[in-house]
Amino acid sequence: MKKTVFYLMISMVIVLSSCRKDELAPEPSSPQEGILPERFMVEIPDALSGKMYKSTQVDTLQGDDIYAHMRNFIFIGGHAAMTVNEIIFAISFYQINHPMTFTFISQEDQRLKQVVVIENAFFEGLNWEFEMTVTDIDPDQEPEDGKALQIFWNRNPIKGIAIMNPYNINRIGFSGHPEIMYRIDYSEAQELGYERHMVVYMTNLPLEHPLTNPYSMKTMKMFAGKNGNMISLFGNSEHPNATFISGDVGFDWAFTAGGNITADIGVAEVGLPSHLLDASDRYTLLEENSIRNVFMNQIYEMWPGIDSTVVQAFLHHTDPPGYFASGGFVQGGNPPSPQYAPLETLIEGLTPYNPLFIHEMVIAFKEEDAGWASGQ
Repeated sequence: MKKTVFYLMISMVIVLSSCRKDELAPEPSSPQEGILPERFMVEIPDALSGKMYKSTQVDTLQGDDIYAHMRNFIFIGGHAAMTVNEIIFAISFYQINHPMTFTFISQEDQRLKQVVVIENAFFEGLNWEFEMTVTDIDPDQEPEDGKALQIFWNRNPIKGIAIMNPYNINRIGFSGHPEIMYRIDYSEAQELGYERHMVVYMTNLPLEHPLTNPYSMKTMKMFAGKNGNMISLFGNSEHPNATFISGDVGFDWAFTAGGNITADIGVAEVGLPSHLLDASDRYTLLEENSIRNVFMNQIYEMWPGIDSTVVQAFLHHTDPPGYFASGGFVQGGNPPSPQYAPLETLIEGLTPYNPLFIHEMVIAFKEEDAGWASGQ
């Protein structure tokens, strides 16, 4: 699943940076000469963002594997935000410095795309300084069905919402995944007590076959906030086919994490509630459904008379929290050094989202966009 999602996100950057413009497109110029936001993401320390973790077999899955999977999911969410940032950078070469409309032919799918930029937009109860919509133009479809990218933003301070449908960016490369949607909310307005923060949403990601990878992800929502060198993370990833020991199917990786960018270290706590659980409190999500509790309950449900020493060996590294360095997971339960103490305190004030809300989450473009048709 991770290779598939990573390919999709990289392809979005390529298609927008390698397009050839038609006679309506402005001449490419410096990416700084325009009104598009200069940045649209919060970077996540490598210690909390996995690079490539091979899924282990269900019968050998242990606590440190759970943490490694969490790093995968954070990695995917972080790269979704990076993709938005790079797409905005690629489009900025077209001198977008005022409201305008232009088209280009994508070299990836040879289809006509339209870019419309308008002023004074309204979305989700807020007024925005600008709105930009990129649409795949097809005479046989309604304009709403062709939306590929939509951004609402203010320039000072930078704040905005970006919504993406990669299928409409590249109809060939994403032909098997027309339902995937991404959304990034980004702000430097400090309204939540952070210098910068973002919320990453992902829905309808392609699930691998349960026998190949039962832990593939369908839906995700992740918050990342930055203050100085400290990063606060919390969120949930939904895994409808996940199974551990007893045969119960469908779990949610509910996590909180803190990272130090300079030291490249991290601390995380993970819960494994049902992906349909309707609960929002920290105790239920991270303590009642802790890795240790979920695994222990399932083990004794399957083998009531099992030797407790065998159980304890299996549950090695499941005590919260988990500690991370630049190479990934270090250990669980006890900090490797006093350097981790501020991060331990940081995550105590963080709570994941309600798993049921993540399961039911929908990402959608603005329903009505007169600018697409009129070019005004």
